[in-house]
This record gives sequence, C-alpha cells and structure tokens, in this order.
Amino acid sequence: MIADEAKLNQAVFTSKLNEMPTRDGFGDGVVLAGEKDENVVVLCADLTESTRSNKFKDKFPKRFFEIGVAEQNMAGISAGLALSGKIPFMSSYAVFSPGRNWDQIRVSIAYSSANVKIVGAHSGLSVGPDGATHQALEDIALMRVLPNIVVLVPSDYEQAKKATISSANHKGPVYIRLTREKTAAFRTEESPFEIGKAQILMTGNDVTIICAGPIIYEALKAAYELNMKSGIKCEVIDSCTIKPLDEKTILNSVRKTGRVITLEEHQINGGLGGAVSEMLSEKYPVKIKRLGICDSFGESGSYEQLIKKYGLGIDHIIMEVKKLISER
Repeated sequence: MIADEAKLNQAVFTSKLNEMPTRDGFGDGVVLAGEKDENVVVLCADLTESTRSNKFKDKFPKRFFEIGVAEQNMAGISAGLALSGKIPFMSSYAVFSPGRNWDQIRVSIAYSSANVKIVGAHSGLSVGPDGATHQALEDIALMRVLPNIVVLVPSDYEQAKKATISSANHKGPVYIRLTREKTAAFRTEESPFEIGKAQILMTGNDVTIICAGPIIYEALKAAYELNMKSGIKCEVIDSCTIKPLDEKTILNSVRKTGRVITLEEHQINGGLGGAVSEMLSEKYPVKIKRLGICDSFGESGSYEQLIKKYGLGIDHIIMEVKKLISER
C-alpha cells in the first residue's frame, strides 16, 4: 500500500505533529473493540494505568480482570477464557509478558492456538531512565519463534488503535508491541491497516529501509533529508506485521533498489532485521545492514539520548545509507 507522499511530506516535515504513545492507541482501540463485541475482555498484571487498560476497565468494569503481579497465571487464565469463547487481551510490560511467562504462552496459548491477544507495553528504549531491566529488547524474537502467533509492532497511535481492533477480529493468538514514550502521530483515521500487509510510506530506487515501531519516524526524516540534500531516494517500508512478513512488498522493493537497511528498537538478532535477513537470504540475497541493538543490554537515559547512543537516529541512518551506496 503506497501512501500519498505529498501529504506525508507536508504532515511529517513541514508542520508540528501531535505526539502520543502507542499504548494510548491500544487503550482507545480495545474500548472500540469491546463496544463491537461483548466477548472482548481485558486482563492486567497490576499495571492497569501504565498499559492504558484502565480505559477498558472504566468502560466495562465487569469484563476487566486484575490478576496482580502474576503474569504466568494471567497467561493461563487468558487461555482458559479464550477456549471458553472470550477474546482476552492480556496486558503487561513486555519484559514481564512475554519476558516472564514465555513458557505459559508457549504451552497454554500458542500450542492450542488459543484466541489470546498478548499486549507487551513499555518495549524498546522508550522506558528510558528505567534502564536495562525494564527495556524489552528481545520480545519480538521470543514471540516470532512460536508457531501460530502473529507479531505486530505499530509505529504510531492510530496504527496501534487499528492493530488492536484488527487483532480482536483475527482468530488466533496475536502479540502487540507497544511503547511508553510520546512519539509522532503521523497517520490519520483514513490510513489503511491490514494484518500481514506492509506499507510503503516513501518511494525510491536507491535503498530500501524497512522499519517497525515508532522509530520509523527517524527513517522518514532521514529519507527526506537524503533526497533533498544528496538526491538519494530511499524507499521506506513500514513492516508493522513482522510475522507473517509481507514478503511480496519487500521483495518487489528490494529487486528495485538492491540494497536494504532494517531499523528497530530491538536486538538485531531475532527481530525485524533477522526476519528480513532470513527471507532475503533464501529468495533474493542482497547487501543488508541491520540497525538496532547489537548484542547488548540497554541503559538509563532519556529516549533521545538512547536513540542516539545505539545508532538509531537520523544522522546515523543517513551515514549508513551513504556507506551502503558507496560499497556497491
């Protein structure tokens, strides 16, 4: 799906955008899903306000379950609810779910393909000062390896809202990765979303940049600057669905550009970069550079400081694009 680039450029680069965390998109989206289907229920592990599950709790108090600090129990209860016909959204921080209850997710949810929606909030670097213990940088890898589970990484508020509603309509387990920090809200209510479909946000012939999550805004700014100052045209793809990967959209782009950069707030092993590399190595081997966390834990700092430290900001992306082009 190709966005209207003229409108995107105007919205992203020539005006001040609203900023909202993707967790707010989940909070509003799950309420809308609950209004449409009374089988939608929400569970939380003592992080109701932080995950924005409180919005559903306030609207549907009888369909909300506070489990307490017991993420493993929450997974088992969610599986039971799903097998009884409910559509449970179980919410916590990603370091705790799936970080602490992966075995229960594997056996009770994935193995039986139970219709559970796993919401991992405060992922990536966006928890900033909370440091390494609360920065989930491995959760995509944990979930991507499990059979039957769809993995979604929304990039802004509106996409998170649509991903939540679509997950409620999807039959089977889904993992939705959310962030805490306020980030650019560059989509509108009219922006399309479909599980399993990537979106081309900017077209180009020189390099394909594949992203997931709010960090895509850095890629858009880098691509715009590269075009304006260097004449380098990057094709920017939002791969919100990491599993199943939209191979067709990615392959069509890569056959055109012959160069790939992946960008994510996650370990470069096992996340989006891993998924893209695995697919391309089999179907269309090209030069690829993975930008993300390189086999290390995070640390305390502001979101902006951490983005810069781990080479995910606009300046580093521009440098890597130019380097990739010069190597060919």
